[in-house]
Amino acid sequence: MTSTNHGFATRAIHAGQEADPTTGAVVTPIYATSTYLQDGVGQMRNGYEYSRTKNPTRLALEECVAALEGGRHGFAFASGMAAEDTLLRAVCKPGDHVVIPDDAYGGSFRLFDKVTSRWGLTYTPAAVSDVESIRNAINENTKIVWIETPTNPLLNIADIAAISEVAHNAGALLLVDNTFASSYLQQPLSSGADAVVHSTTKYMGGHSDVVGGCLVVNDDALADELAFYSNSVGAVAGPFDAWLTLRGAKTLAVRMERHCDNAERICEWLNSRDEVSTVLYPGLESHPGHEIAAKQMRRFGGMVSFRMRDGEQAALKVCENTSVFTLGESLGGVESLIEHPGRMTHASAAGSPLEVPSDLVRVSVGIEDVDDLIADLAQAFS
Repeated sequence: MTSTNHGFATRAIHAGQEADPTTGAVVTPIYATSTYLQDGVGQMRNGYEYSRTKNPTRLALEECVAALEGGRHGFAFASGMAAEDTLLRAVCKPGDHVVIPDDAYGGSFRLFDKVTSRWGLTYTPAAVSDVESIRNAINENTKIVWIETPTNPLLNIADIAAISEVAHNAGALLLVDNTFASSYLQQPLSSGADAVVHSTTKYMGGHSDVVGGCLVVNDDALADELAFYSNSVGAVAGPFDAWLTLRGAKTLAVRMERHCDNAERICEWLNSRDEVSTVLYPGLESHPGHEIAAKQMRRFGGMVSFRMRDGEQAALKVCENTSVFTLGESLGGVESLIEHPGRMTHASAAGSPLEVPSDLVRVSVGIEDVDDLIADLAQAFS
């Protein structure tokens, strides 16, 4: 049995994944079933009734992600957006208010601006790197302070412990989107967060072959609400998707070390280029959030953004001329990706206060040979 005393890599490989009791299979089976035999009317075996409610493969993933975040309750969803939507339904009602990052992920912004606003949920953007900005954005109806750290795509850093105190003093929950950092680099619950969300499509899955999301919480009452809405709305992870995500999670620790190694080398190279005006990476001592990131993160991650001195056309040229870096959305896979956030992942924020700079390039640094990655960027720059 795996316990909280075991190290991260041990939990990633074993938590929720004991050998199959029937066959001894060391890999969790894919339970491709919609329903289960009952021993009598209403007499379920181990609580299994219908796979929207509970499935053994999904349960294994939920136990694993909870263990990796140091939490008590995990929930697996069909996507990160499904996880976010379920949390909002479980916690908020019409007339409530949420504080969001002023450089939030475009999909999250679209959810608040175009979807939940229709049923009366309001929001205020605030700078997550400025605790006073968060405090000033809170009002009497605020139910959730919603932060990313690092943020997507500007890689700003939020002080989780300080913001949790501000949120709790106002009677609000603190939700941390931990997708960019991954559970390996940061565990927000230990710093005072009430809930953690991931797009498990990204680092958790790690191979760009599955879409998913998860929530992890400690509070039993909140977990009961999430279980109810997860079952009622039904946007849960299917067994094959859960199995793929579990497979990816097993190597999360070793992959993140290589992502970080490569990202640090690429930042060093980018800082040497006259074409680049700014490199955004919390591992750089020049980054305004570096000290806080060093306090709450194991390392600084595989996501790097940079701004081109000659503007949008120069940024587009770099994005369109790489060959090892793949031009594409998403992040966190073993392969390196490059994108123009203003026209791709964050296009939904165009014309809003959350619009991202047009000269910005975002790269998800993979685990290839770093010399090949640097050579590819060099030819794209030229």
